[in-house]
Amino acid sequence: MDELPLSRLVAAFVLTLCGLVATTSPVAAHVKYVSDGGDPVDAIRFLSETASNPTNVAVLGVGTLVVIVGIGLYLRYRPIASDIALLRATLSEYEDLLPWLLRLSIGLPLVGAGFAGYYFSPLVPAPTRLFEVAVGFLLLFGLATRFTAGVGLAGYLVGLAFRPELLLAAEYVPGFIAIILLGGGRPSADHVLARIAASDGTLYGRFDPIYRQVSVPFATRIESYTQFVPTILRVGLGFTFFYLGFTQKLMNPGDALAVVAQYDLTAVVPVSPELWVVGAGLVEMAVGAALFVGVFTRASAGVAFIMFTLTLFGLPNDPVLAHISLFGLVSVLLVTGAGPFALDTRLQTMEMKRQQRAAEETST
Repeated sequence: MDELPLSRLVAAFVLTLCGLVATTSPVAAHVKYVSDGGDPVDAIRFLSETASNPTNVAVLGVGTLVVIVGIGLYLRYRPIASDIALLRATLSEYEDLLPWLLRLSIGLPLVGAGFAGYYFSPLVPAPTRLFEVAVGFLLLFGLATRFTAGVGLAGYLVGLAFRPELLLAAEYVPGFIAIILLGGGRPSADHVLARIAASDGTLYGRFDPIYRQVSVPFATRIESYTQFVPTILRVGLGFTFFYLGFTQKLMNPGDALAVVAQYDLTAVVPVSPELWVVGAGLVEMAVGAALFVGVFTRASAGVAFIMFTLTLFGLPNDPVLAHISLFGLVSVLLVTGAGPFALDTRLQTMEMKRQQRAAEETST
């Protein structure tokens, strides 16, 4: 298989299901956050019956074919290649603001969770509000940012050991790790204090016990690992999306069907409830897989952002605070792209070689 068809194949695989977002995304959410659940449904039988329905197969098949043709035409003619290149360059200019965006993405939902009385996930009641409120506010202020993120990560992992439901909020793990690697950035209290502590002419700089002895050595030691922040985020988010699509939709169709019925989603797009559930699960799993392997990362992150937005409008009682972390983290990926260990890197290399060959053929 030569290089250009390979890039088309991968693009078609990712963006085909992304094209189905318009007909499935309003149910693509944490099902248990918006519904008390439905009657138990055997998942294997449900999937088998859905796949044996000619109408469902036709809808998915025609939609897939249309999207594949559209993607093929785009890859052949690339009508907005210059626009995309400029978009990437513009987004990359925001990289100095990523620590701030990460702190907002994790700090805001933690403060909200604390005051709302749940522990990371709305399904887990909080034993105390103080922990999340304190961690959230410290992250928002950017004070002792790396240490605070470490405490928050430890708190989440301890909770997960006792309450597996916290896997529904697994995005906190890559979020905390990314903050530990990048620190508070600017604007933050850490940045202000570091500037003062770095000066020998200030009283605070003479007595600060943390900056020179702890902060600077730690930042120096982990500096080489900061390049992996995009990788950590997309792998963590990829797992979260895939897990939600598989466990809450395909393997738990009863609750997902209850959401479709609760919001009368078949009136929005006239397809069967089974197709709604299967379509939502497949889209989430496809976006998760694309993020996990790092293929068309910015596009996949953009699709995820659209999914969240449509979900919030489609499900009026959806807990917005519980999704701020996901909104923020996919926004970070829109800025950074895939990072190391991604198929995007290979595809970009292949495209550069193709352009180089085309230029050489033209010159000869």
